[in-house]
Amino acid sequence: MKKNPTKTITLKVSDNTKEKMVEYFEDKKRMKTPAYAVFQADEADTVVTLYESGKVVFQGISADIDASMWSQMEKHLNPDKKLELKKSDNEKLKKEKTVNPALYNCDAIGSDEVGTGDYFGPLVVSAAFVKKEDIPFLENLGVKDSKKMTDEKIIQIVPEIIKKIPYYSICLSNKEYNQEYGENMNMNKIKAVLHNKVLLNLASTHKYEKIIVDEFAKPYVYYNYLKDVSNVQRGITFTTKGEDASLAVACASLISRFIFIKKFNELSKELGIILPKGAGTKVDEIGASIVKQYGFDKLNEIAKVSFKNTEKIKDLLNEKPTN
Repeated sequence: MKKNPTKTITLKVSDNTKEKMVEYFEDKKRMKTPAYAVFQADEADTVVTLYESGKVVFQGISADIDASMWSQMEKHLNPDKKLELKKSDNEKLKKEKTVNPALYNCDAIGSDEVGTGDYFGPLVVSAAFVKKEDIPFLENLGVKDSKKMTDEKIIQIVPEIIKKIPYYSICLSNKEYNQEYGENMNMNKIKAVLHNKVLLNLASTHKYEKIIVDEFAKPYVYYNYLKDVSNVQRGITFTTKGEDASLAVACASLISRFIFIKKFNELSKELGIILPKGAGTKVDEIGASIVKQYGFDKLNEIAKVSFKNTEKIKDLLNEKPTN
């Protein structure tokens, strides 16, 4: 039986269409966002990535259907603009999935984080140790395609992963994050400190060939963040798209996401509100309602108040009601 071909379609959209897309995909966004992207989301069999430039990439079996829908929206909202739409032959794009066997097929410690783009919910950093003989087990679970997993799938498979794969995680609450954050401690420095801690923990107890980190800062910047730390893990391989490059990084990402989801759901239950992920307009609205009910002290416990959302929440609270 012949498989349906995967398609890749690129569409350039205007700002008004971007706004419609952000609103439409608010509840379909993935937790991790590629560099320079506004969001990445799942729509049935299509992965949709909207970039800050206005470029939208539709990838998947039904990419043409979704691209067609948003092309029509772009034409409707901007009838005088020429439509920019490109289709790619995915047979020629197979090279983008190449993997470096030296990183993939080795005993590796990998680390990754979750929660950096979420106003609510903690910052979770994990490291995982994957041996070569674990690779078939993880591939069968679907870890190789971890970026495609829904929250439901993550909750299902991570308990199976942690039975077999050694890991170490740090979950930094937003109260702790707000205490750490300041003039000399930005988000990336906090991440570097936490990555260093989880890597040191596993590296001291496991015999590894590689340590791989999903790159969020250039190596010299990363190590500069740690210049005042007494014990620093060296010999790290930094790579973009770390989840594709190494199953250790993919496991670390999934474990971090699993912990994040659990904590996020606990917080929603505690407040009696379904908290939105990310940092969009819904976050501002919910944040304002939380402040009205509990005050700003509560926001300091549950949100990363350094985000621009805090000022937007203040603006919403200061708006005068219209008659």
